[in-house]
Amino acid sequence: MGREEEIIKERIKKIDELRKNNVDPYPTKFDGRQNISEIKKFSEGKEVKTAGRVVALRDLGKIAFVKLRDYTGDIQIVFQDKETPDKTFEFFKSYVDSGDFVGVEGKTFKTRTGEFSILVNKIEILSKSILPLPEKWHGLTDEEDRYRKRYLDFVLNPEIKDLFYKKFIFWKSVREFLLSKDFIEVETPVLENTTGGADARPFITHHNNLDIDVFLRISMGELWQKRLMVAGFEKTFEIGRQFRNEGSSPEHLQDYTQMEFYMAYANYEKGMEVVEELYKYVVKKVLGTSKFKTRGHEVDVDKKWERIDYASEIKKRTGVDIWNASEIEIEKKLKELRVDYDPIDKPRLIDSLWKYCRKNIAGPVFVINQPVEISPLAKKSSKDARVVERFFVLIAGSELGNGYSELNDALDQEERFKKQAEMREKGDEEAQMNDEEFVEALKYGMPPTCGFGMSERVFAFIVDKPIRECVMFPLLRPLKNQKVENKEHKTKSEKKVESKKIDTKNKVKKEKKNNDKKTKKK
Repeated sequence: MGREEEIIKERIKKIDELRKNNVDPYPTKFDGRQNISEIKKFSEGKEVKTAGRVVALRDLGKIAFVKLRDYTGDIQIVFQDKETPDKTFEFFKSYVDSGDFVGVEGKTFKTRTGEFSILVNKIEILSKSILPLPEKWHGLTDEEDRYRKRYLDFVLNPEIKDLFYKKFIFWKSVREFLLSKDFIEVETPVLENTTGGADARPFITHHNNLDIDVFLRISMGELWQKRLMVAGFEKTFEIGRQFRNEGSSPEHLQDYTQMEFYMAYANYEKGMEVVEELYKYVVKKVLGTSKFKTRGHEVDVDKKWERIDYASEIKKRTGVDIWNASEIEIEKKLKELRVDYDPIDKPRLIDSLWKYCRKNIAGPVFVINQPVEISPLAKKSSKDARVVERFFVLIAGSELGNGYSELNDALDQEERFKKQAEMREKGDEEAQMNDEEFVEALKYGMPPTCGFGMSERVFAFIVDKPIRECVMFPLLRPLKNQKVENKEHKTKSEKKVESKKIDTKNKVKKEKKNNDKKTKKK
């Protein structure tokens, strides 16, 4: 029997003994609890009552030191011969292990080394652990193991837990800011007949009740929120999950939290004003300062946010004039720069060139004047018909927010959707789908509107962590011994393909059988 099996057997034995002694090892509540950070503000000699998890334990015989942890921090609790009641000390020695949740009562004091502690006079087990906690330095060292057992990662590494308190503040402050500007929070569909609002490959699933294939949304309800502008709502926002069936990287995930807002009677100039104010507010709320280091760049959101012209920046950094260069010339430059690209069409080639250029810009800056071809939902500039009234927030070489003057010319939108459909036919799976119902809504009239979106990637950059580290429970492949049943989750199109294969097999069998009969007759 291994060491862990022995520990498990011993702890189950303790659970049985507690029950035999009419002690519930899993009681339903613990009243009157004070949190640890509150207790640490008290003076010595104060009677207190608290609870938490035992994360470390040293029993030295006549004295025992225990580190107790709750969501506000750690405190040392002490059991001492002749100071702690014999019954309490004996219960502790007999039944309490590292990992248990316990409730304690006692008096605050300072040890000889000056550590603020609680001298225990009563203890109660609130949840008896069966599996032992891993040792901090020898436990969860494998990254996948950490993500799979994230609950243990939080126990062993309080700094990781702190990261998610900061993430909570991040989204809380985004919401606070928008509500203070008279935006209302809305909810739009997650399942859609047609995806829209972004250039991305969607997830497809089957809706059994309606017997149709549907898409998981790739934007935070962009085309739905613009329908709300048509309906007379003037300031809306949504914070929620969206899904893109694409690759992962330190900056990208397939499902993540996004915020989008829409503001009637405003253009992208007004949008940039609001967004700059939003980012300054949020960064200071999360970090307590306007400055941070991320991805090798030093950033200060309080400094002046400059504006960079998209085409001019590409020309400055690569020598390529995107307005006059041919696809062949752009491909040649991409090869020269050793940039991976997909040679579908000129807009995608230009986008690949831009992604190379942006990586050395620390920001924060706004990137403006993107070509019409890569912005199917943005309004054309009145000054230059080749570009749109669109802006990116660029920080540490990455686009961390995207907004524009929304296209409200229904006929122009209809034409751009057709061009996007042509791009899809050529094999561009990220080109947008033609949403005829949205175009119909636009034909009823939508006021001038600015829209903007940002994702939790902004938070990952603020705290300088890979985005996967900023997700509580990242999606992982199942363990080898776990079976995943997919039979009931095939899309309608997949079922049709499967059905055709079965029909073809049956047809081949039938033909073979008939041929065999004919051969026998001969």
